[in-house]
Amino acid sequence: MLTTIAAGARTSLLVALGAVAFGLLLGVPLGLASAASGGFVDEAVVRANDVVFAFPALILAVLLAAALGPGTHTAVLAIGLFNVPVFARLTRASALQLYARDFVLAARVAGKGRWRIAVEHVLPNLVPLLVVQATIQLALGIVAEAGLSYVGLGAQPPVPSWGRMLNEAQTLVDVAPWLAWFPGLALALTVLGLSLLGEGLRDRLD
Repeated sequence: MLTTIAAGARTSLLVALGAVAFGLLLGVPLGLASAASGGFVDEAVVRANDVVFAFPALILAVLLAAALGPGTHTAVLAIGLFNVPVFARLTRASALQLYARDFVLAARVAGKGRWRIAVEHVLPNLVPLLVVQATIQLALGIVAEAGLSYVGLGAQPPVPSWGRMLNEAQTLVDVAPWLAWFPGLALALTVLGLSLLGEGLRDRLD
């Protein structure tokens, strides 16, 4: 059982890391483009984020599973799509605040365009905030992966998963309750540790 839990940790972390990376790679450029362009582009990005937020990760996973089939790739894609508007909104809101700062105004006076300012001045100042948010999304991604695996939309046998271990243990709770205790404890401790890490990074980098 210890071996299965350890292998399940690898599955949960890989899915969560893949989903966070997916969200960062799409969400941050969208947020920067929205803040730098304004107008129609800004409005389109905001409305697209609202549409994605209207579909929870589980609903997205059901739709993707129907089209692509259940599995770890489906879980990464579903959770990653849900992460995109999170990072896009955070990047846009923080970038708009930075565009009003004196160092950005000085860069404009020096003749730099909004896109060059976004890459050279705004994005580096967003890195600490994005690191903290990525840590928090990593914890949420592990919970989401466990939930998707629990309902059969995540990792498929023989790939081990904490969520599927909990699903398989629910019929044996009266006979062998430890089959549910240990995967649940591993899940809770991992999420708690990542949450504390995110809080510590926020205090350190703020």
